[in-house]
Amino acid sequence: MIFVTGGAGFIGANFVLDWLAASDEPVLNLDALTYAGNRESLHSLQGDARHHFVQGDITDRALLDRLLTQHQPRAVVHFAAESHVDRSIHGPGDFIRTNVQGTFTLLEATRAFWSALPANEQAAFRFHHVSTDEVYGSLGPADAPFTETHVYEPNSPYSASKAASDHLVRAWHHTYGLPVLTTNCSNNYGPFHFPEKLIPLVIVNALAGRPLPVYGDGQQVRDWLYVGDHCAAIREVLARGRVGETYNIGGWNEKPNIEIVQTICALLDELRPDTAGTYARHIRYVADRPGHDRRYAIDARKIERELGWKPAETFATGIRKTVQWVLDHPEWIARVQSGDYRNWVDTNYTARSNA
Repeated sequence: MIFVTGGAGFIGANFVLDWLAASDEPVLNLDALTYAGNRESLHSLQGDARHHFVQGDITDRALLDRLLTQHQPRAVVHFAAESHVDRSIHGPGDFIRTNVQGTFTLLEATRAFWSALPANEQAAFRFHHVSTDEVYGSLGPADAPFTETHVYEPNSPYSASKAASDHLVRAWHHTYGLPVLTTNCSNNYGPFHFPEKLIPLVIVNALAGRPLPVYGDGQQVRDWLYVGDHCAAIREVLARGRVGETYNIGGWNEKPNIEIVQTICALLDELRPDTAGTYARHIRYVADRPGHDRRYAIDARKIERELGWKPAETFATGIRKTVQWVLDHPEWIARVQSGDYRNWVDTNYTARSNA
């Protein structure tokens, strides 16, 4: 069995679904079901004896100890995190609690469990920490992409809290010998993406005839990674990655935000035409967010060189799959758009003055 934290979130849920589609090895799935954790994403696993879901918090040491002792996992895959930069600006305390204190608590519970295992099981055990490229800070237009040795320069409460969690994982390996793996990924997109992030927000707002908010001049550049490719990369690292190493996972798809929005509008014009005109008419430039990093880019050559992984999707294929998935699953979108979500959108976007 593997133990997945945050397995009802966007990437975590995709990973659990992907894992159980490819393997009969059971998954213990712990998620606090905060705003971004959604059991609807795991609906297809109802009644599946391989999926053991527990609602709980990674800061709850007693719960972690009980679950580890009861289920005896051979690996922990740690997704659980507060993960939206804008939310971290409005409320940084939750990010420190979950991403820093939560990771510390999980590391300590895992260390106690791992230390009591027989020597052969200790050697085979893995703690896989899933992190982000945002810990590296911002790149200039001509700078080389982030490598695994790039200096950490986090610029938001979110990225600072993730950087802290990365450092804790590294320290627990070097100090206590815990067999860890860390992956830092670029911007994910795909099915089950909570509609406050750029791509699902644009799709949902466009279909509803609402404004499509673009921060600043829209020229912020991100490297886009289809979530199915990310899941495949994590499987490879968990299976064959070198203990103590970090692997950057990217999609080799650098795009400015405005191009992303325009591409989605063009796809919707094709797949769900609006008789009133192109969806691009809803694009609105709004005031930029504080400390907005200008460019991220991942150098994913290490994972390709050592483990043979590279993304299967181009941005063109991945974004088409993503738009089609949203069109095919209106019920999922409707159910995740709770009152809390609508209040958040009002706070973060509607109240912004036009740029």
